[in-house]
Amino acid sequence: MVLLRNLPRSCAAVLASLAVLGWSATPASAQSILRDAETEALFRDMATPLVKAAGLDPKNVDVVLINDNSVNAFVAGGQAVYVHAGLINEADSAEQVQGVIAHELGHITGGHAVYNPGGKAATNISILSLLLGAAAAAAGGGEAAMGVLMAGQQAAMGKFLAYNRSQEASADAAGAQYLSTAGISGRGSLEFFKKLQSLEYRHGYTRNEESEFYSSHPMTADRIATLTDTYEHDAAWTKPADPALQARFVLAKAKLFGYLAEPKDTLRVYPVTDNSLPAHYARAYAYHKDAQIDRANAETAALIAAEPDNPYFLELDGQILLESGRPAEALAPLRKATALTGNQPLIATTFGHALIATEDPKNYAEAEQVLRAAVGRDRENPFAWYQLGVIYAARGDLPRARLASAEQQVLSGDMAQALASAQAAELGLPTGSPDWLRAQDIEMQARAEMERDKKRR
Repeated sequence: MVLLRNLPRSCAAVLASLAVLGWSATPASAQSILRDAETEALFRDMATPLVKAAGLDPKNVDVVLINDNSVNAFVAGGQAVYVHAGLINEADSAEQVQGVIAHELGHITGGHAVYNPGGKAATNISILSLLLGAAAAAAGGGEAAMGVLMAGQQAAMGKFLAYNRSQEASADAAGAQYLSTAGISGRGSLEFFKKLQSLEYRHGYTRNEESEFYSSHPMTADRIATLTDTYEHDAAWTKPADPALQARFVLAKAKLFGYLAEPKDTLRVYPVTDNSLPAHYARAYAYHKDAQIDRANAETAALIAAEPDNPYFLELDGQILLESGRPAEALAPLRKATALTGNQPLIATTFGHALIATEDPKNYAEAEQVLRAAVGRDRENPFAWYQLGVIYAARGDLPRARLASAEQQVLSGDMAQALASAQAAELGLPTGSPDWLRAQDIEMQARAEMERDKKRR
């Protein structure tokens, strides 16, 4: 687990409350995007057949993990599906999450986010996580049930609950079609709807004419009945789940839980008597968070003994060593993890960080190579740009150090500093060179953003 990233610009205006922070647990009031190489690879493999079934290009569709413990998923313009960590924690299987993704893809192909007139009006009032099944606001209530609103302001409720019943039904039908075309059983989708129904009952949300009238979503029970009939007649209904995908999901779920939960809660859910790989994975994070480094190292040793070439186990081993002040020891597992994943940018960034943290100038050339490759494949990685700037500065290449700082500052939303850094970089870079042109681009982007900020005040 390494970094967070900025939101795509198409969604930034809608999700204005999401902060670009470090890979760390944050208060519920400051949702952030969690980035993890393993989880992103899992999401990509889970979503790709559904994205293709929806007639979309997998290269253009992202499934993004949000650091929020509520059971939510939503789209907010563009081609990105946002999934809350709480939904992953609630789900029991990869198929259940695929059912969520399929439904949200139905909103994308239906243009529901793009043509949501209420959303635009409510953007600066409150943000709505568009829950898969049970979005329900009691008449006159101050908040929607089940934490549907990230910020529950009554003034925004009526304006932003624009996913009406017809749109939800359309997304349900589209999602069912995408699952069918992809050859994925609808069992998971139904199982998750039933979970949502249980949550509705737990929160005292009952079916009556008044609440139905004020709810912008169909009742979960009605949706279950409709989709049960659809799925049971589908050829994929009895198709077994993919065991490899499910095993990956269980690992990623344990990893996420261990990373976000309090150590005592992790040890309760994954006690030391549990010697499964998911339990070792979760406990490694718990012990690391609790500064019990020897125990964390023992857990990663158990993981690597079971799967010596699992790059994500090696990544965690290296990360723990690096963050406990042993960067030289972290190099071997991180180098191997980087190679096994074909220089995956997030893992490569951690490797580059470890190389720099050794404070051995002999490692700087390799660090530069690794970090340049990382930002070449993933430019929206502020920490990689920061580390690359450190390397340039150590080498005495101040213009490129300033350009790297400008890249980092743009991604972090610090436009004033980005403008200053880009201007300083331009002065020292060869006129007309690619780096000089990039500095000009950042300068223009920063000026434009600062001008827009002035107009909004």
